[in-house]
Amino acid sequence: MKILLYAEGLDKIGKSGLGKAIQHQEKALQYEKIPYTFDVEEDYDILHINTYFFQSYLLAKKAKKNHKKIVYHAHSTEEDYKDGFVLGHLTSKMFKKWIVKCYQLGDVLITPTPYSKKLLESYEGLEDKKIYDISNGIDLDFWTKDETRRKKFRKKYHFSEKDKVIVGIGLYIRRKGIVDFVELAQRLPEYQFIWFGESPLSIATDDVKKAVKTTLPNLTFAGYVEKEGIRDALDACDLYLMPTLEETEGIPVIEACAMKCDILIRDIAIFKDWFIEGKDLYKAKDVDEFEDKIKKILKNELPSLRGNAYHKAQERDIKEVGRQLHAVYNEVLHKE
Repeated sequence: MKILLYAEGLDKIGKSGLGKAIQHQEKALQYEKIPYTFDVEEDYDILHINTYFFQSYLLAKKAKKNHKKIVYHAHSTEEDYKDGFVLGHLTSKMFKKWIVKCYQLGDVLITPTPYSKKLLESYEGLEDKKIYDISNGIDLDFWTKDETRRKKFRKKYHFSEKDKVIVGIGLYIRRKGIVDFVELAQRLPEYQFIWFGESPLSIATDDVKKAVKTTLPNLTFAGYVEKEGIRDALDACDLYLMPTLEETEGIPVIEACAMKCDILIRDIAIFKDWFIEGKDLYKAKDVDEFEDKIKKILKNELPSLRGNAYHKAQERDIKEVGRQLHAVYNEVLHKE
């Protein structure tokens, strides 16, 4: 068994969640000792394809013609596309038709969560397609705590030991909740807000452009940092805030679970059956509720839930992801 791991334009998407997912797939295959390649010119048994761009579609068509098995990884849905970039709402129906056309080429589909699986199963053209929900996973061996990181992080970003620091992570897109993140920084000047991640503002919506250009003494846009920088931030922060409007998974919240952070997320469908409010973490429906719960968490008026959701990260450890991928590959390879 040899797998062709393919993602078109990896140099451009490498800093996104999708880029991180590809890295995790590679590591998962290494743990399972499954031979793989990134070179489309090499021979392979299964094409594991991660992107829906035109060259990806052509590669899948070619693989189909050559009687190769195809695992199509459905990272994207219409729902998470809508609030991504400018004109997203106007083009979402066309986007949906295109990704269905791509996904139909897979012998099976993999998608990160039961929530995204349910969405895909509702799409016309995918009703009869076999779909597995397998997390993109995290490497628990990497996401470990270290008490020295707090001081290092605060020195780097000029925060004092007394500062209450709130971390957000994501691209500069509306869907990630960055507009609300900035609004909360305006409402809560007594706390420090820092956002990690970036993407071209040229394709962002006007409200996102305005938010990112906001200048406040308690608001920092740290840009893109490597995973070590995210680990430092999660290890040192007082609260991880995830105001996302839609996700197919949302790896940063799993990383925050692994780092045993206090966590506040938006109360949206994907998290309904995944996290229990007040037990694993806290949820809020809108900016007013976010503001109220941030104050209560940081003033200790709500009990700290640090570590309560660690088991959610354990369930998505990259070693378990590798075992699940291996099982799917075996099934696909021997499927008539």
